[in-house]
Amino acid sequence: MAAKILAERDERTDLALADVATKVGGRRRTRGLTLDQVTEQLASTAPAPAAQTSHVDFVLPSRPIAMELISGRGHYERVIAAVAKAHTSVWIATANAKELLVDPAHVGIARRRSRDYVSILRVLDELAARGVELRMLHAELPSGPFREELAQHPRLLDQLALRRCPRVHMKCVIIDGALIYLGSANWTGAGLGAKGSGKRNFELGFLTEDSQLLDQVQGIYDHLWNGGECEACKLRDACPGPLLELRVKPVAAPRGRKKLPVRSAMRRRRVSRLL
Repeated sequence: MAAKILAERDERTDLALADVATKVGGRRRTRGLTLDQVTEQLASTAPAPAAQTSHVDFVLPSRPIAMELISGRGHYERVIAAVAKAHTSVWIATANAKELLVDPAHVGIARRRSRDYVSILRVLDELAARGVELRMLHAELPSGPFREELAQHPRLLDQLALRRCPRVHMKCVIIDGALIYLGSANWTGAGLGAKGSGKRNFELGFLTEDSQLLDQVQGIYDHLWNGGECEACKLRDACPGPLLELRVKPVAAPRGRKKLPVRSAMRRRRVSRLL
């Protein structure tokens, strides 16, 4: 039986390589070609990638990168743990934002009781205390439990920057500008593997420290964060507030009084923090 299976596998391989050879226009015998050789043939005949003409619509040339493939609970083991160890910044992009609970020991927080799990927002509050820049770009209004828990952390409420754009469907987490997660998982317990094995979503993604990819994705994120697509957007009727209006504006000093301190001389336009 094993010999038969191996023979069938070899036959399927030959057929697959023959199909590839047909597609790349080659007439040579395909038996004996390695995967690298087939890949080289495909690359040599593939059309050139389109040049980048937009911040959000482009195809860049392919190139090798080192990355870790993450599935299911792997998101909890790697992404959440990396967020808890952030030193300078955590930028999150998600379609949905919901409350999720994590094991304190997994994120370096003392456990109050033996069975206690803590909110991820408590983890972010610890980061806020260390001066870590925190951003969340999201599409849907955060869930009720998320907002209720956030209200329990005044420091985090002040330092977690939340901006909403209904067109955001990308999922990424950028940590310290040095590590990036890209994949299918939303910022939820089911998405990031914090739920039990019979409840969490089936998610796939990858982690990488590739500097070029980090620069590209951070550029897209910052472009959207600052409202770079708002003026041309065709969904303004469904938008809770164009992001390009969330810019820092100077405050005029009151007449007959001393100028305001530098830190008080700037303020953000009054908008709901949970757009």
